[in-house]
Formats: sequence, structure tokens, C-alpha cells
Amino acid sequence: MQEEQDITVRMFVNGQALAGGCINFALEGATFLGCVNTAANYRFYSVRDEFPGLLPVREGGANIPGELYDVSYTQLQDRLLPNEPEELELTVIKLEDGSGSLSMRLRESAISLPAVVDITASGGWLAYRKSGQPQRS
Repeated sequence: MQEEQDITVRMFVNGQALAGGCINFALEGATFLGCVNTAANYRFYSVRDEFPGLLPVREGGANIPGELYDVSYTQLQDRLLPNEPEELELTVIKLEDGSGSLSMRLRESAISLPAVVDITASGGWLAYRKSGQPQRS
């Protein structure tokens, strides 16, 4: 039987864990599977212009770009999750190709916090950050 630390899962990242992001170090040693998009079932929010969060929606969603990694359970538990903001939680999402993946999502309770802004139309976290234009409501 394969040891637990060797078992891997697919993890979709779309913010600080992206290549070059401030918590990408937590994915060191994980296998990069490529750039992918979510299914068009999500809205995308900036929280205090510090990090983004996906929120599943029934309608009005969009494809959100990100990166897909093969990550061990140990790495997920010990390195990635402890570095994620408290406004996010682990979930399963649907990708554009119809397959599933683990990902972080915005907690329902966080959507009403101050400085949570819908950035779905921005083209992803990197495009939003490059624009230099916080999109405050």
C-alpha cells in the first residue's frame, strides 16, 4: 500500500500560490500540471486587494484562470493550507474540461466583509494585479 505522504491530489491555485506568488514556496516539489481554467460556475473576488477567492454561483459565472498541481496530502496539510488566509476554505471545484480538483474558495461569510470586490471580469488574479487598479465598489 502506498504511504500517505506519497498519495497526491490535484490542486487548482489562482492567487498567492501561483508561480511567483508569495506562498508559491508551499508548492515546491509539487508537479506542475499546467495552466487551466475553472468551469464557468464561479465569481472571483479580491479580498482587501491582498488575495482572491472563488465563489461558486448558479448563474453569471465565468472561467477563472489558474494553475493545476499534483500535490501530496502531506504537502497540502503541512505547507499549503497553513499559509492560506482564514477567509478561504478548501473545496472541490469543476474545471473547464469537466474534471474536478481541490481548490480554495471564499467562505460564504466572507462575501459581506468590507473590501471584498468582484473582479470576475479582470481576467484572473495576475491580470487584476497588473492593472494596478483596485476595483472598489
